[in-house]
Amino acid sequence: MKRIAIFCGGYSSEFDISIKSASTILTNFPEGYDPFLVEVTREQWTAIYQGERLEFNPWEMCFSHNGNAIQVDAALIYIHGNPGENGKLQAFFEMKNIPCINSGALASELSFDKWYCNQFLRGFDIPVAKSLLLTSIDAYENEFILETLGLPCFVKPSDSGSSYGISKVKTAEELQPALEKAFAEGETVVIESFLNGTEVTCGVYRTKAGIHALPLTEIATDNDFFDYEAKYLGASQEITPARVSAAITNHVQEISKKIYQLLRLKSIARIDFMVVNDVPHVIEVNTTPGFSPASLVPQMIACEGNTIRQFWKEILEFELK
Repeated sequence: MKRIAIFCGGYSSEFDISIKSASTILTNFPEGYDPFLVEVTREQWTAIYQGERLEFNPWEMCFSHNGNAIQVDAALIYIHGNPGENGKLQAFFEMKNIPCINSGALASELSFDKWYCNQFLRGFDIPVAKSLLLTSIDAYENEFILETLGLPCFVKPSDSGSSYGISKVKTAEELQPALEKAFAEGETVVIESFLNGTEVTCGVYRTKAGIHALPLTEIATDNDFFDYEAKYLGASQEITPARVSAAITNHVQEISKKIYQLLRLKSIARIDFMVVNDVPHVIEVNTTPGFSPASLVPQMIACEGNTIRQFWKEILEFELK
């Protein structure tokens, strides 16, 4: 029976969300495996095994339980942000020769950085918003930013998660506070032009039958955008299947599968779009999409008539083949 460590927690503001996602996966883990959580913080790694919290040795990838050494056979990383979603743990596990169910280090790092990922996809003629990358808060004059991208525009940490540090800037006076907020969460910041359309998202994963796209979810929120409150505190409508035509649904699903292949992703990914005049524009790619009870991918799975347990069974059977 393979021991699967689900790594959660991490160093970002999305620590608690990661714990919820990992706990949902653990609760619905398919039979035939011995799964457990490993909580990662900067201070220590802790295995949560059979109701006990035990010190975890990352260098040996094991912990002690009742006098026995429990060794990890494979890893499932479910840390939103640093050091999981950005590929650092994937690279570490590759060096340790520990099979990892997630996308690899390069795919994770590239997809995690919003600006670099979108510029990569732009090279394959996939529509994305016009944008600027800031490596410091004073990289550009505010007047130049507003002349280039217009108002409203979005300010986001480029190298951080998708729930914190994001602002929709509607006036010139709001730009500087938005930059300060974003740089508090990440080392680089991307500013994007506003896309006025219908926001949809598509979950993609692979099984022995090939790459599969889940039903689309439409996101309608009373907030200015799909922020933390909209995602996790019920301030949005998440409509599955999305209220778009069959043609747009198929188009988004096909683009999602193409992106999955281009980025060489593995396991589950979720790709967010803004559909403007029937043209899907990529917002961002998530290789560790939320998996709490309030998250989008579980809603897509249910819409398709599948269960979370069967969903992960299909992934594990393929990724650990």
